[in-house]
Amino acid sequence: MSDFKVPMRDMQFVMDDVLSFNAHFERLGQGDVASPDIVSAILEECSKFCENVLAPLNASGDEEGCTWNDGEVTTPAGFKEAYQQFVEAGWPSMTHHPEMGGQGLPESLGTMLSEMAGSANWSWGMYTGLSHGAMKTIDLHGTEEQRNTYLTKLVEGRWTGTMCLTEAHCGSDLGMLRTKAEPDADGSYKISGTKIFISAGEHDMAENIVHIVLARLPDAPEGTKGISLFVVPKFLPNDAGEVGERNGVNCGSIEHKMGIHGNATCVMNFDGAKGFLIGEPNRGLNCMFTFMNAARIGTAVQGLAHAQIGYQKSLEYSKDRIQFRALGGVKNPDAAADSIIWHPDVRRMLLTQKAFAEGGRMLIYFLSQLIDIENLSQDEEEKKEANGLLAFLTPIAKAFLTEVGFEAANHGLQCFGGHGYIKEWGAEQNVRDSRISMLYEGTTGIQALDLLGRKVLMSQGEMLKRFTKIIHKFCKEHESNEAAKEFVEPLAALNKEWGDLTMHIGLTAMENQEEVSAASCDYLMYSGYITLAYFWAKAALVAADKVDGSEASFYKSKIKTARFYFQRILPRTNSLAITMKSGANNLMDFEIEEI
Repeated sequence: MSDFKVPMRDMQFVMDDVLSFNAHFERLGQGDVASPDIVSAILEECSKFCENVLAPLNASGDEEGCTWNDGEVTTPAGFKEAYQQFVEAGWPSMTHHPEMGGQGLPESLGTMLSEMAGSANWSWGMYTGLSHGAMKTIDLHGTEEQRNTYLTKLVEGRWTGTMCLTEAHCGSDLGMLRTKAEPDADGSYKISGTKIFISAGEHDMAENIVHIVLARLPDAPEGTKGISLFVVPKFLPNDAGEVGERNGVNCGSIEHKMGIHGNATCVMNFDGAKGFLIGEPNRGLNCMFTFMNAARIGTAVQGLAHAQIGYQKSLEYSKDRIQFRALGGVKNPDAAADSIIWHPDVRRMLLTQKAFAEGGRMLIYFLSQLIDIENLSQDEEEKKEANGLLAFLTPIAKAFLTEVGFEAANHGLQCFGGHGYIKEWGAEQNVRDSRISMLYEGTTGIQALDLLGRKVLMSQGEMLKRFTKIIHKFCKEHESNEAAKEFVEPLAALNKEWGDLTMHIGLTAMENQEEVSAASCDYLMYSGYITLAYFWAKAALVAADKVDGSEASFYKSKIKTARFYFQRILPRTNSLAITMKSGANNLMDFEIEEI
């Protein structure tokens, strides 16, 4: 069994062939800092770190886990040293402002770094990933003093960040939270309450941890309109901006979990901890969405990571494992049996993983381009369009890619047969680690309601049309291309049906609002399958233009994988359309005692 390898060739295909990243950087004025040579060097060095440092710690980190002792958390052996290498190499600062010590590179390159690190060792990658959201929140909503105090240390990687939302009695319903923030005479606030499920809330890898905390002011209105946002450091910065006295926040315990054992999931107790208001009073949830949206895209990367590692492990195993003779004829006459990769059902599982991993990569890199446009474009209309597309596609990416990432991880385990259930192969860890991705940062159901209810219906379909217009334009452009017919015709038909189904749900919801919730998860998955179909169609047409070149096998594989996706996976939309139209009654007609 081979060790983890960064899928560099496929990353290059998406960047160069499908999404034209070089032209993208040039257009945004980043051609010098993100030239092809510089980007290639960055990705190559990051891949070495991920393959040689992070990947070897994945299984051992899972086996050892984190340990808690009197409020202190010790990470698995090697995690702290790997983080020090990460900081010394300057990786945390790559995409941040030069005035805060950053390197000023486009955000999209940071997404690629996150993919590589997450695929190599998701538990370790979470310690660095959460800092990114904390930095963005402070940068966009914090005061100048807060930016100067916290951002430089976070950018350096000397300090890390967290997000503290959930409480024992409220998960996604943040309007119920009880953590209090009482004004102090010096302009700060005393934060009191308990937060649970705080990833990387306590650890030994950095010298300070900056918590971004939701809490209520004494005179706050009820519900989500009465939530404010605060920065609460583990150690209060001293006059020199360095680590000072210990604040009144501590880790009460860590959770014993199904997976991601190498990352500490903490119960955090705030006992009159000194906190500082971020943004306006009672507008904390608006500010927190900056963090939450960054985390949702990060979790979409997790779906890709688990699909990729499951595919990589099971592909290698399927080539080596011999069982039975191939039904189409003997493939290896010198062995007692043929490799299982010759069996159609094994190929079904391998190709499903491949289609989701490589399709998911195209979607995530497209999202990263939209973030670049938001951050760097000088055209306000272009920025507005990118923001609208990003808002629409984020819940699809988060929920759909984590759902199919878990499916892919399960297929990966299944390819191993009984060996997949054994720890030494790593397939069962991949399944366990991937399961959380559908839960945190908003469950699939929450994302589905956000997509259908808030993004689509509340905008009267305008946010949906931003993306369906892109698909429509693509299909029109290639409708006369005979070679593209097998992809363009079904995509165009589904694109139209997408709008028709949306209209149907909207009309039925006018009579019964539960129709939205009843249809939402199916709607999200339906949307995800069409979204990936667009990228696979795009990839197939790009590959068709290059299939006669020096890498014929690579490009033929792209066309064949697109064909597999359209013929074997995309038809799932048919059943989803039926279930959406079946309505809410088959769910809600039950009395409670009948369920």
